[in-house]
Amino acid sequence: MAKAKTNYTCSECGDISNKWAGKCPACGAWNTLVETIIENGGNRFSNTHQGLAQTAPVLSLADIEAIDVPRFGTGIEEFDRVLGGGLVPGGVVLIGGDPGIGKSTLLLQALANIARLKKVLYVSGEESGAQIAMRAKRLAVEAGELKLQAEIQLEKILGTLTEHKPEVVVIDSIQTMYSDALSSAPGSVAQVRECAAQLTRAAKMSGITIIMVGHVTKEGALAGPRVLEHIVDTVLYFEGDTHSSFRLVRAVKNRFGAVNELGVFAMTEKGLKGVSNPSALFLSQHENQVPGSCVMVTQEGTRPLLVEIQALVDSSHVPNARRLSVGLEQNRLAMLLAVLHRHAGIAAFDQDVFINAVGGVKITEPAADLAVLLAINSSMRSKPLPRGLVVFGEVGLAGEIRPAPRGQERLREAAKLGFSIAMIPKANAPKQKIEGLKVIAVERIDEALQRIRDEID
Repeated sequence: MAKAKTNYTCSECGDISNKWAGKCPACGAWNTLVETIIENGGNRFSNTHQGLAQTAPVLSLADIEAIDVPRFGTGIEEFDRVLGGGLVPGGVVLIGGDPGIGKSTLLLQALANIARLKKVLYVSGEESGAQIAMRAKRLAVEAGELKLQAEIQLEKILGTLTEHKPEVVVIDSIQTMYSDALSSAPGSVAQVRECAAQLTRAAKMSGITIIMVGHVTKEGALAGPRVLEHIVDTVLYFEGDTHSSFRLVRAVKNRFGAVNELGVFAMTEKGLKGVSNPSALFLSQHENQVPGSCVMVTQEGTRPLLVEIQALVDSSHVPNARRLSVGLEQNRLAMLLAVLHRHAGIAAFDQDVFINAVGGVKITEPAADLAVLLAINSSMRSKPLPRGLVVFGEVGLAGEIRPAPRGQERLREAAKLGFSIAMIPKANAPKQKIEGLKVIAVERIDEALQRIRDEID
């Protein structure tokens, strides 16, 4: 038997190479080229350009009517928030996360709620119908109207969609599906890309809302080619430790809503429950103020969240002092320590510095800079910050405190939760006084540290 012809496809960008290389020639990623079999289905798309020319006329943008996208809820408020207000007919959602973190549980709960008003279908390629029925019984969900299909062949699934015409479909998971048009194994780059493209095409043509579950790699990224995320409309990631009872769902792409929205859930015996006041999860409960603790207001999409930043500074016992950051960017910590030395005269070159964001939340915005430096200074001096203090602000390399977006919303959220002092950039100072909140507006890091000393002393 003649050996099948193969090529190498990049799992990050989908680029195809004739031979293996350690580095992808297109995107520069390392160790991402995966061997795939060259398919012989060359006539499948032979008339593609002719068909598009006949069915897709060229229109003027001014002649196209802009229609608001209709939405429908899932019955889970936090899930609807991350989706931008609910699901969209014809939309394709890709949700990924570590094994056992709660993807299938959340989708089963959402489908059971939607099934009361719409026709739904749960397509499982990983579990049998009996296993899903056991989970539904354990979660105590009303699954009487929920239709189930245990199938992994794409053509049979598309046939079911044509026959039963469901309005919402869950594919669990896209890595288990395969198409007869390709000879490669399920989960390969070619199969994942082809199955996702065919399902997306079916969703756009029929108006079916499709939610696909995606596996993740050991680095935490969605497995398969990066083009998979470009095909779909919305990409959601589950975050959080599987050993913790709390789960975070973050939107990293959404064509129908804001990105970086965050949904907070608590894992209970009856499944995932939305958390109405997530700020309470990210604040430690101290009877007395402790050194090295500072509360900041971060903006996750449209929601302001209060998060406690903890710092521990200790004498280093090795020549190269350690710099460890959990939940915040590691390289930014080294930059902030240099700014602290240069513009505030506080050196930490012989000190180990550890930073942690309480609750497992990941903070990517630079508005956490001021909170990090105040927590470090508090730990070095072994003096706690004033009770009821909340801060936010970006610190520049010149030592200036730069403004953060949506400053007024952050201040109102802090005042609502009972904080009494706010240290913020001068550019974010409110024009009107906020009841119960003393605002300290600063321009430079040395000024901020001096004002804090004055408040403590």
